[in-house]
Amino acid sequence: MAEPVTRPVVLIVEDEWLVRFHAVEVLDEAGFIALEAANADDAVAILESRKDISVMFTDIDMPGSMDGLKLARAVRDRWPPIKIIITSGQRAASADDMPAGGKFFGKPYDLAEVTRTIRQLIA
Repeated sequence: MAEPVTRPVVLIVEDEWLVRFHAVEVLDEAGFIALEAANADDAVAILESRKDISVMFTDIDMPGSMDGLKLARAVRDRWPPIKIIITSGQRAASADDMPAGGKFFGKPYDLAEVTRTIRQLIA
């Protein structure tokens, strides 16, 4: 009997529900399991409860205890295998802001390009 094929898991952290919903929909259609969090606190709770997350795609500017850059640094420290993509429509992340190996997309981003980048990161 063949092993079941597991789909890569992507955690989308975005406070704007419509943007988050669209990203979840596109990534799900692209063959990923897309999880969603509205802020960093929700994201950490999900990360603590699951061991199968391959990529985190987070906005920078969000309400809550930390922004997306602080979240990215926390993920890099606690869950180093997770690949990180950061996005923002308000500001660009400098190389110093980015965690090692992280990618940045300005908003509005092309979700097809984000999908290709996710595939490259987990290949």
